[in-house]
Amino acid sequence: KSESRKGMAAMRVSVEGLLTSAGPLSGSQEWPRAPDQQLVNYLLSFLFHPVPRVKWRTVTALGIVVNRMAHESMESARNIMRRLIWSLNDESGGIGWGSAETMGEIMAVNGPLAREYHRILLSYVQKEGNPLENPLLERGVLWGIGRLAQERPELVEGCGCHLGPYLQSEDPIHRGYALWALGFLKEEIPVRGLAHLKEDATEVQIYEGDGLGMFRICDLARRLDAEGDGRRPADL
Repeated sequence: KSESRKGMAAMRVSVEGLLTSAGPLSGSQEWPRAPDQQLVNYLLSFLFHPVPRVKWRTVTALGIVVNRMAHESMESARNIMRRLIWSLNDESGGIGWGSAETMGEIMAVNGPLAREYHRILLSYVQKEGNPLENPLLERGVLWGIGRLAQERPELVEGCGCHLGPYLQSEDPIHRGYALWALGFLKEEIPVRGLAHLKEDATEVQIYEGDGLGMFRICDLARRLDAEGDGRRPADL
């Protein structure tokens, strides 16, 4: 038992070292020598880390590890997705912090899982779907949808009308994340909700690539308008 505890402590130190390191995370890194399921369990605990950068790098790390897991055992990877989905369910008794973001990241890097589960992530912003009715969890859903749209916009097609209402939210993170996500969709832009945002200088922090950046809502709105790619404005 003593050796087991030492091994667990060593793994936690190794995982935390990767998450707090300066370099970008990748699948080719020297991850701790442990079963992927055990490694995922450790990583999930870091979704609650008080340092934002560590929390977000945990999301990236989970995408890497679950993608690797899927190549060896798709059913094991599905179990992780089901676990994340369950954590967002009221009946789970949990809170689900970081779960929607992690779902989006996993699906961004793994096509088969994306095709199986993207509709569930999208349902969280659909009134007729499975709305979470928790403003803090909705932030994660918006980011997760944007991340999925970055890599697989065809799976998010038609979601723009469901993101539009978040442009009117009192929560600036809702507004910022919705604008960021809309930037990756090749579809109608909700211009009625866009006009006032071009004057909104509120800054929001968004995790993109391997870092956290500050974005002004007005800049996101203007960029979306300028990079419309021929999309027809929607009268929402």
